[in-house]
This record gives sequence, structure tokens and C-alpha cells, in this order.
Amino acid sequence: GPKTFGDGIYTYYNNFVIFKQSFFHLIEHKDLYLLYPGEHWDYFKYSPSFAFLFAPLAVMPSYLGLICWNLINAIGLFLVIIYLPKVPDKSKKFMLLFLVIESMTSLQNSQSNGLIAALIIGSFVMLERKNYFVATLFLTLSVFIKLFGIVAFVLLLFYPKKFKSIGYSLFWVIVIGFLPLLVISFHQLEFLYSSWGNLLNADHLASYGLSVLGWLKTWFGAEPPKIYVMIAGVILFCIPLFRFKLYSDFNYRVLLLASVLIWIVIFNHKAESPTFIIAISGCALWYFPQARTTENLILILMAFVFTTLSPTDIFPRDVRDGFFQKFDIKAVPCIFIWFKLIYDMMRAKPIDGTSKVSKTFEV
Repeated sequence: GPKTFGDGIYTYYNNFVIFKQSFFHLIEHKDLYLLYPGEHWDYFKYSPSFAFLFAPLAVMPSYLGLICWNLINAIGLFLVIIYLPKVPDKSKKFMLLFLVIESMTSLQNSQSNGLIAALIIGSFVMLERKNYFVATLFLTLSVFIKLFGIVAFVLLLFYPKKFKSIGYSLFWVIVIGFLPLLVISFHQLEFLYSSWGNLLNADHLASYGLSVLGWLKTWFGAEPPKIYVMIAGVILFCIPLFRFKLYSDFNYRVLLLASVLIWIVIFNHKAESPTFIIAISGCALWYFPQARTTENLILILMAFVFTTLSPTDIFPRDVRDGFFQKFDIKAVPCIFIWFKLIYDMMRAKPIDGTSKVSKTFEV
């Protein structure tokens, strides 16, 4: 049905229309990064390669393409949770139940966030299976969908054959990055990447999002320079990486994966409600590996109530608009969990020459 964006009337699956039209703009040699108000609301903000890869869905009737797109996002996330190694099936079921409502929020907006979470978690699954070729493919695809996926390449530090992984990564960057050359010229591709960079740079200056920046502004009236907040976030993120003796511990590697998933959302100045399926996936991966504690239980319940349920009809619209949105409440539990996660990683201790972070996944 119709929905008003700005001064225009568009569809509720506007994001899918943006993705769909990007392919046609690509093959028509148009600038992907302009507004096309006659077709959809808002800008296309992904790479030219994403526009090319969307071709199979773009040529379908919209109703079928939309269903397939949402299925890719939903089934992808489902499968990578199912194939997590060393995790009992019972725990996987609890994790999936924990994710289902947040997944629906993302799917109802026809966004790509479920796929991003699936690609990053899937890369971890492949790394655990020593399949570096596919793992780097997943990581590279995540970057060409949303640039912040580049943070997940830190996972490669925890595994052997790093030079091979670097080689595979460069291979996939070249292959995926130049895929649009099948339908456009090199000059046009060069122009599109330049236009994409200009859009992202302008976009960076535009808002605070449901992020640490938004939390600081709405709660404390603080508006520090974005670069300072980002640098602080990077430093905190990197501190646990110096715990080299713990790299061999599976649970520690899971905590790093969780940290990546949460970090790329809470330090994203454009994070919005549907983006949080990525962060909530990280919260699930943080909570289930660890021994049960009261503080962890409180934090995960906060995430379920104030992050997952906050945009739903559980709460009246006045509460959603006047409290949750006004004060960026959706982001806050994930911010608290990420700080607790960093603390958990820093207090972990090697035992008898081997590392042991916590009890293996149990429910």
C-alpha cells in the first residue's frame, strides 16, 4: 500500500524499490547516487556491485522479488545460526527465538541487515571450518553491501594462514568490485565509485542515528566531534585483541564476533531501528556462551524489552514516539552490553596454559 515520504507517496517496501531500480539505473549508465523521486524516496547508498548483483531480483515482478529478497535475509540468518559449530541445538533454538522479532522489524522494512548479519556470522562459521576462501567471500560481500562490514575482517586475526586469507580477500575485492564491468564501461564504473564516495562523505555529516553519538546527544546534550567518538570506540574495540593467549579459545572468538556485530551498529551514525538485527545477533552470541549471571540476565532482558520490543505495538505510539525514539532508547541496551562484553573479554584468564573464557554454550 501507499506511504508518504516527504512530499511523495511511495510504497511500504520503498527500500526494495531502491535496490530494484539501482540495477536498471546501472545498465542505463545513470548515476546511481542521485535522488529519483519519480521512482522512490531516498538515495541508493550501496556499491555499484550490489546494484549488479541485485539483477535476478530486479527483473522479477516486485511482489515476487520482494518475497525472495526477504527470504534471503531471513533464511540466511537462520542457516548461519543453525551451522554454528560447537553449539548445542537447544541453545541455537533459544538464539533463534531471541532474534525472531528483531528480524521481523528488519524484514518489514525490506532492508539488507539480516543478510549483513548472516554474512558476518557465516564468515565466522567458515573460518572455524578452515574454509578461508568462502569466509573471505562472505566478508567482502558484506563490505560491498554496507561499507561498515569491513570491521569484520578483524576476525581473520584469530586464525592461521593469514597471508592466504589476505590473498583471497584481495581476489574477491577485485572480482566483486569489477563485476559491473560486464554491463558498463571502466570509465563509468570509476565515476560511480567516486559518486558513491561523495555520497557517503556527505551522509557522514548528516545525522547521529541510534548510536553512541545519538545517546550522548539525547541523554547528556553532548555533541563531541564524530571522529573523537569513533577513535574512542576503535581503541576500546581493539584492547581485547592484545589478549593473544586467548585466541585459541572458541568462546573468546565468539565474543569477538559478538563485539563486531554490536560495534558496527552502535558506532554507526546512520543506524536506525531495522539495523539492530545485526546488534541483537551480537547480543545473543554474547549472552549464550557465558555462565549465567544476574547482571547478564538483566542486560539481555533490557535488550529484549527496550531494543527488540520498543518499535512494536506492545507499546502505545505515544510511548514509542515520545520516549523511545526521542531518547534513542533502542540503542542503549546494546551500548551497555557492548561495554560489558569488552569487560568480559578483558577479565578472561588462561587456565593451565590453555584459555577458557566461560562455560560452553548451555541453556
